[in-house]
Amino acid sequence: MLNITVSGAAGRMGSRIIALSREYEKLKLVGAIERKDHKSIGHDVGETIGLGKLGVNLLSDISGIREKIDVLIEFSNPESSIEHVKTASQKGISMVIGTTGFNKEQTEEIKTCTSKIPCVLAPNMSIGVNLLLKVLKDIAGVLGDDYDIEIVEAHHRLKKDAPSGTALKMAQVLAQSLDRNLDDVAVYARKGMIGERTKKEIGIQTVRAGDIVGEHTVLFGGLGERIEITHRASSRDTFARGALKAALWVSKQKPGFYDMQDVLGL
Repeated sequence: MLNITVSGAAGRMGSRIIALSREYEKLKLVGAIERKDHKSIGHDVGETIGLGKLGVNLLSDISGIREKIDVLIEFSNPESSIEHVKTASQKGISMVIGTTGFNKEQTEEIKTCTSKIPCVLAPNMSIGVNLLLKVLKDIAGVLGDDYDIEIVEAHHRLKKDAPSGTALKMAQVLAQSLDRNLDDVAVYARKGMIGERTKKEIGIQTVRAGDIVGEHTVLFGGLGERIEITHRASSRDTFARGALKAALWVSKQKPGFYDMQDVLGL
């Protein structure tokens, strides 16, 4: 039996991870973490998220969890995630991190902590998106500099970071495949008399509206033809199942920094 704790437990992703974890015989929920000012701190997390009583109270700190934690699944915010990965590193707890919005310094800090624990960090844990990342690398390698690249991502109105972590990951994969530095070629907005598009730029555009779960389109524009590849998520369950798959996988790994490509063997 693998004991898991979910951070961001009352959020949109955390609640679905908890709900779906009950389908896995090898997983047991032993902890649920939320921010200190959450109104349901101290109450049963199942009742908080509409699942009925689960016997696990919502806490503000991992230290209050009495049972052993094997894997901490993190879907909160960058600041909280950094604090939790430090604690997990000290306590020898494996981690799965789906939080997005990390800056370069925070990502490096996570990598440093994973010298002691195995950790899967991925902006998107759906199988479809991670398969798409592999395909994009191959496509870009074949098309080269003859095709313009644009990424358009759309999410719900409540998403705080932009562009999405998935869009940035796609851009990184494409830039690496084409031997470009993303910091030099990324274009995040266009307005006014901007001049002609440069040959090597990678456009990354953001849409925020309604309750869109997540949509990502990569456009390769050539002379006389256009290739578009789109992934649309209709339910957060696809991400939640990916996170649980990652938890089962990471618990068996040596200390290190992994992503969903490793989990899926891609």
